[in-house]
Amino acid sequence: MLKDTLLYLAQNQRMRDFVVHNRATRSVSRRFVAGETLEDAILTTRKLNQRGNPVALDFLGENVFQESEAHEATRNYIAALNLIKQTGTNANISIKLTALGLDISKELCEENLDAILTQAREYGIFVCIDMEASNYTGQTVAMALKARQKFEQVGTVIQSYLYRSKDDIEELIKQNVRVRIVKGAYKEPPSVAFPNKKDVDDSYIEIMKMLLSRGNFPAIATHDERILGLARMYVRDHGIAPDTFEFQMLYGIRNDLQSKLVKEGFNVRVYVPYGAQWYPYLMRRMAERPANLMFVVSGSMRG
Repeated sequence: MLKDTLLYLAQNQRMRDFVVHNRATRSVSRRFVAGETLEDAILTTRKLNQRGNPVALDFLGENVFQESEAHEATRNYIAALNLIKQTGTNANISIKLTALGLDISKELCEENLDAILTQAREYGIFVCIDMEASNYTGQTVAMALKARQKFEQVGTVIQSYLYRSKDDIEELIKQNVRVRIVKGAYKEPPSVAFPNKKDVDDSYIEIMKMLLSRGNFPAIATHDERILGLARMYVRDHGIAPDTFEFQMLYGIRNDLQSKLVKEGFNVRVYVPYGAQWYPYLMRRMAERPANLMFVVSGSMRG
């Protein structure tokens, strides 16, 4: 019930205006969001690199409906690639197709995606196409598969709560596309997604094992200690080298666990979001983990 409410509020304009303009909540949001500028994100990236963590930079924004906005998002993604290269930071980027104009036209989106991937190829920087709500899943998988025919350094995300995900994984593995596996953070109907947590977890574990055994440098993105334990046991029992995959965790969540895994010799990439459009991202993080909500509420009260 709480999760559904928070996911609803993620799309509520009145709540968004209140949170975004509230000094206390803006301040507390910095635990989960590196800042509103690319320079903020690069500063955070440098600190994480010093701690032994590579980074995935995510410029926040989605669902644009003007071509000018799609082109601006494209320029912002390319600017991130340029600054990563210039500063020598250990980072790649995540992008959203709806920010590139997918809601306007497939052709516009593909044109913008091609521009980003062309620049990324020149620098040797990996680009992950983020997964969004289920009504975009088919298009996202198809565009990732098409892009992989031309660009080696592109991958995408699969959400374990969708019924279709195992079939998608099989095709992505077959085409050697890099995949980040997540549980999923959007409100989805039971007609397309598992409604029960156990089923979502079971699907995640099955897909995780498929990726670890047969995938192309997969990213196991979770803070679930039980699943992390199963992953470590699986790679140990099957002789899978730690340098053939990576764990991924969100910025500001379970720093202790991130450090522990690094000390154990695993790659742990930290997903670092930044940008002015941080409200929907923050609300989805609250929905995923109630402890995050309590942190924000307590911080707001202190403010």
